[in-house]
Amino acid sequence: MSDTSSLEGAPLIVIEADAGLVVTAWNRRAHLVFGTGPSEAVGRGLAELLPLVGASWGESLADSDAAPRVLTVRRGDASWSIEAWTQTLGDGEGRPPGVRIYGHDVGARVTAERTAALETTMLRAIKDNLDIAVWAVDEHGVFVYQDGKAIRDAGIAPHQFVGLNMLEMYKDLGNNPLIERALAGEPARTYGAESHGMFLDTYYIPVTGQPGEPRLIGVTLNVTEAKRVELEMRRKIELIERQQQVIRELATPIIEVWDGVLTMPIVGLVDTARTAEIMDSLLQAVTQTRARFAILDLTGVEVVDTGTASHLIKMIQALRLLGAEGILTGIHPSIAQTIVALGVDLSHVTVHAKLRDALKHCLRAAHRA
Repeated sequence: MSDTSSLEGAPLIVIEADAGLVVTAWNRRAHLVFGTGPSEAVGRGLAELLPLVGASWGESLADSDAAPRVLTVRRGDASWSIEAWTQTLGDGEGRPPGVRIYGHDVGARVTAERTAALETTMLRAIKDNLDIAVWAVDEHGVFVYQDGKAIRDAGIAPHQFVGLNMLEMYKDLGNNPLIERALAGEPARTYGAESHGMFLDTYYIPVTGQPGEPRLIGVTLNVTEAKRVELEMRRKIELIERQQQVIRELATPIIEVWDGVLTMPIVGLVDTARTAEIMDSLLQAVTQTRARFAILDLTGVEVVDTGTASHLIKMIQALRLLGAEGILTGIHPSIAQTIVALGVDLSHVTVHAKLRDALKHCLRAAHRA
């Protein structure tokens, strides 16, 4: 067997084994990597010391001229990825007495390659199955990559934009200042931009790169369906608001029953919010028609809260400031109790039991005038 003393300080793992694959030499680097010293290794079988996963040493060492191979060694809970070369050692008489193995630990490289392969698989699955597109541009805004289901569904081929300038292609969208800031290192996002017949949300992710390399990575989501639902919901909300406005107007109509006489029949539940709307509508009508009398007919209202009762009294006072007389009619007993409980002074407010009585009051007052 050859002298291995010169290989003791080699930066590579050096192991020698005889024709039966029994270890005959084991250098310092092998000791550092595997944690086994030469005294423990020499004389033991190679397969016992370094059991391979999915292969055997005999097959792996069969061709000494083969390219380096990455072998996985697993011993107990520990494992190593070793890139190994082999050299056949002759005895000068034509009988190969053994083999020399050179190797180095490539565990970090193998892990990185596996991680990169996994990330590639994940990216491919995402861009092929989800409504997104991924792209990258260089420091000038020129596409160096572009793919994804979102744009393929729009009839755009993978990498169709490579070599084209993003700033020129999409300048009409008005996003160039944002893109330029992103190229300068400022992350950004656009929402619901309409392009290629779709609505798109886009994330702009700056990255560090050399000239010609990706400087800005983009992830674009097709949100067309969500946008369609949003627009439909907005139309429905606007319709509901218009309907509610019509209902409010129908629920509290202001009727000019005589020259200078307005009446507002109120029906249903009257809360503080509705009372404020009623006050606003009535005061505007009085101003527009220059009415002298405004009759609030509460015949269709059975219950009001204390806040609403207070608003009604304030409404009468506001009408007086506009030069009109406010008149209450059809007060339900429960409403009367609420007003009394508030301690409101109604001595200066005209109150009638029925709308007809209030109309007679207005006509008499107008005749006297």
